[in-house]
Amino acid sequence: MTNNDVLRSVRYMLQLNDAQVAAILALANTEVTEAEVNSFLKKDDEAGFRACPDVIMGYFLNGLIFQRRGKSEDAPEPSIERKMTNNIIMKKLRVAFDLKTTDILEILKLADFAVGQSEIGAIFRKPGHKNYRECGDQILRNFLKGLTMKVRPAAKKS
Repeated sequence: MTNNDVLRSVRYMLQLNDAQVAAILALANTEVTEAEVNSFLKKDDEAGFRACPDVIMGYFLNGLIFQRRGKSEDAPEPSIERKMTNNIIMKKLRVAFDLKTTDILEILKLADFAVGQSEIGAIFRKPGHKNYRECGDQILRNFLKGLTMKVRPAAKKS
């Protein structure tokens, strides 16, 4: 999935406007204007579309963690990944929404996507670990769909 797809999905899920997305980015100490946010949220074929860079996606997800869980004064600033992967996006969303592996399995079931607990555990391992598994677009897409159903129950109908 592209960063733009993830950004659009999270924006829809949390019912955020451009100013709120920019405010979340500001929580992670980065300045992005509402106009830039708007260009990231446009569809690929729309005029004014801009691809969301990995660094901006990293700042957005860190800002989302700060917004939902609070910023710890004694914890070090989280690092910003220069290359975002589906695994990193899943990890940051798991932290932001305070989810356990069992919660993720339930969320995937909401999206009618069955996956085993060991497969989910493998996604959260460090690259290089013998059981590490790359998170495919299908898992991330269904996770975002299920999470939207959980956060916005009225959205199930669409």
